[in-house]
Amino acid sequence: MKQTNIESAISPPPQHIDNNLRLARLRQCGRVDLFKHALPAQFGGVNTDFPQLVEHHKQLGYSTHDTGLILAVNAHVWGTVFPLIKHANDLQVQEWLPGLISGKLIGGHAITEAHSGSDPSAMRSKAIANQHGYLLNADKCYITNATIADLLVVYVMLDDQPTGFVVSKHDSGFHTEPTVLKSCRGASMGKVLLDNCQLDKSRLLGKPGMGLQLIQQALELERAYIFAGISGIMEWQLEQIIDYSRRRQSGTVHLGKHQAISHKIADMKLRLDTIQLWVNQCATLSNNQQRITLPAAQTKLYASEAFLQSSLDAVHIMGAHGLDPDTGITELVADAMAGKLFSGSSEIQKNIIAALSGTGDGFKGRI
Repeated sequence: MKQTNIESAISPPPQHIDNNLRLARLRQCGRVDLFKHALPAQFGGVNTDFPQLVEHHKQLGYSTHDTGLILAVNAHVWGTVFPLIKHANDLQVQEWLPGLISGKLIGGHAITEAHSGSDPSAMRSKAIANQHGYLLNADKCYITNATIADLLVVYVMLDDQPTGFVVSKHDSGFHTEPTVLKSCRGASMGKVLLDNCQLDKSRLLGKPGMGLQLIQQALELERAYIFAGISGIMEWQLEQIIDYSRRRQSGTVHLGKHQAISHKIADMKLRLDTIQLWVNQCATLSNNQQRITLPAAQTKLYASEAFLQSSLDAVHIMGAHGLDPDTGITELVADAMAGKLFSGSSEIQKNIIAALSGTGDGFKGRI
């Protein structure tokens, strides 16, 4: 693993973590310039490209073993920073971007609702245009960074079209409620409630009705690059299992001498390397300013299933010792289960892949 300043700056989380520490860890990511990669220089980006972004995110995962932090970082970068760079007006750029890129401000995006799940066209949250701008009412759930964010890109229906707005935690009618989950504990998760939240016209992100385009752009980036960080976690996981298989003796031989064990380890290695190939392909395409809708869905589908299987195999190899919370191994099983759901479930990725292959419910052409 190539060394960066991330390893010395951000360590694995303690057993007990609260929102103050979650926020501090995200801000520390900003201080080591993690939010500046692959950004144009005029917005404060450093002189790096997408492959270098992948390398730094991988190092973060390897150093921290913190799936929740990886989730939080990606919600911040792809949910807020990149949409603002692509679509913000001058006022939004001046007011929000410097703080978001430095980590002084934390963001995220609010899409999911209890009744619509991952289908933004079925959202019930609404915005109504009035003489002062827009009046928003929304009820969002399972929003990463919700309870620690300074601002969120919130998607609601405006004239029956998904539309994005920049909403500050200081706006009247903005409320959050924490949601406690059994996975990804390094991330703050919660509900976002907007109760007659009056926004100025300048808070509209992009144009009315552009929300679906913004969501698709954000999610395809998130789907691919969240597994840059998770591949770093999986590399650490594999090292722990290999080391255990060489130290642990079964009778008179090392555990790894048994083919049942060594073959599981070989499968873990193959999954890890395949994920990295997929992520690197996405990085090459992004570097050439190409959309990654299909490879991002393929990456997300394969990587999430692979992360779960490798995490189960790791516990199986370590046996009861793998259930010791101090090892950090069993926690990754719950995190990997969440990985099949965040940024769109495995079933959604299959729908995208089928549609872009020319068939399935999502295919828009003629059959």
